[in-house]
Amino acid sequence: MSDPNSKVLFERAQRVIPGGVNSPVRAFRAVGGEPVFIREARGPYLYGADGTEYVDYVGSWGPMILGHADPSVIQAIARAAALGTSYGAPTEGEVQLAETLIEALPSMDMVRLVSSGTEAVMGALRVARGFTKRDLIVKMEGGFHGGADYLLVKAGSGLATLGVPDSAGIPADVARVTLTAPYNDLDSIKQLFALHPGQIAAVIVEPVAGNMGCVPPTEGYLQGLRELTQQHGALLVFDEVMTGFRVAYGGAQIRYGVTPDLTTLAKVVGGGMPLGAYGGRRDIMQLIAPLGPVYQAGTLSGNPVAVQAGRETLRKLQAPGVYERLEEIAARVERAFVDAASAAKVSLTVQRVGAMLTPFFSEGPVRDWSDAARCDTVRFGKLHNAMLRRGVYWPPSQYEAGFVSLAHDETALARTEAALRDAFKTL
Repeated sequence: MSDPNSKVLFERAQRVIPGGVNSPVRAFRAVGGEPVFIREARGPYLYGADGTEYVDYVGSWGPMILGHADPSVIQAIARAAALGTSYGAPTEGEVQLAETLIEALPSMDMVRLVSSGTEAVMGALRVARGFTKRDLIVKMEGGFHGGADYLLVKAGSGLATLGVPDSAGIPADVARVTLTAPYNDLDSIKQLFALHPGQIAAVIVEPVAGNMGCVPPTEGYLQGLRELTQQHGALLVFDEVMTGFRVAYGGAQIRYGVTPDLTTLAKVVGGGMPLGAYGGRRDIMQLIAPLGPVYQAGTLSGNPVAVQAGRETLRKLQAPGVYERLEEIAARVERAFVDAASAAKVSLTVQRVGAMLTPFFSEGPVRDWSDAARCDTVRFGKLHNAMLRRGVYWPPSQYEAGFVSLAHDETALARTEAALRDAFKTL
C-alpha cells in the first residue's frame, strides 16, 4: 500500500533520490516548505497524495495547455500505445507531426524530432557551429536552455568575460565557448560581436524569457538581434521550448513577426509526453546526419506515443478562438493578482505574454536578470505558501513563469481569485 502523505513520501524519496526530487525546483527550496507529491491530475486540477485538490498553474511547466488528461489526447496516447510503445524506426506519425510544425512555423524548412528541450537545443547549436564553422555561442544572462554543459553558464563581470561554469562538474574550458549578455540589451550584443569578430556561431535567446519569470522583449529587441546576427554572419536561434504554441499558434516568432534561422521546441508540441524538436532553414538542416557531417541521434526520437499526443494537442489548438480564450483566461489571472495586491497595499508587478505570466515583488518592470534578482523572493515564498494552503498550486520559484490552460473554467478562476484575496492579506 502506498503512503498517502506527501511528508512521508518526501522522507522516503530523500533516501533514494538526490534531494528527494528528479528536478531541483520541485524541492520547494526557493519558497520554503516541502513539495506536494501528486497522485493524479484532471483539467485545471492537481490532486495531492492525500487527495487535496489544487488549481494548477504549473501545468507540468508548460505542456498542459489543454489541461491535464485531456480526453482526446489520452485516447490518442492509448491508441498509439496499443500498437507498441517504441520501434526505433520511422513512422507516418512523425512525418505528419513534422509537416504540422513546418506549416505552423514559416522559419522551418526541415525539422528533426528529439526527446526533450535540452536535446533540441544541443542539436540546434551543434548544427549552428557546423554551418558557420565557428565555436562561440551567445546566451542571455538568466536564460535557461537545458542541461548541456556549455549552457550552464552565468555572466562574468563584464561583456568581454567568457563563460564561468554555473555548476560543479563542468570544465572551465567547456564554459569558455559561451558568452553572456543581459536580456533586452542590444548594445551588449554589439560589443560582443566587436570583441569577437568572426568567432560567434549563434545567438540563442528565449524570445519571451521564462526562466527569470515572464519577461517580454522590449520593442525592437528581437528585430535588433535578427539584424545583428545577419550583419555578422551568425545564426539567430529562438529557444521556443516554452513559448512555442503557447504565446501564439506557432510561437513568439509568429506573435512578434521575427524570423530566426533555427528554432527549438518542446513542452506543448509533445502534448505532455517527452518530445522535442529543432528546425530551420533547409541549407542549415541538411548538414545533419545522414545528409551531412553534423551528427545527432536518439533511440526514442520521434517516439510514436509522444508523437500522437503532440499531434492531437496541436490539432485542438487550431480550433477557432483558442488563443483568444487563452488570452482571456490569463488576463483574468493577471487581474486577480493585481487587484489582490492593490487591496492589500502590496507593491507588485505582474508581467504576462499570452498564456504565461509572473507576479514579481518589484516596484517596477522587470526587463532582465538583474531586475529579477532584485525582487523580494522572501515575500514571494510567503505568498506561495499562502496560496498553496488555499488550494492554488503556483510555480515554487519567483523566477518561473506560471501557465494557464483552456481547462481553467469559471470555477477554477473564481477559486483562484478568492485564494489570492485571502493570501495577500497575510503578507
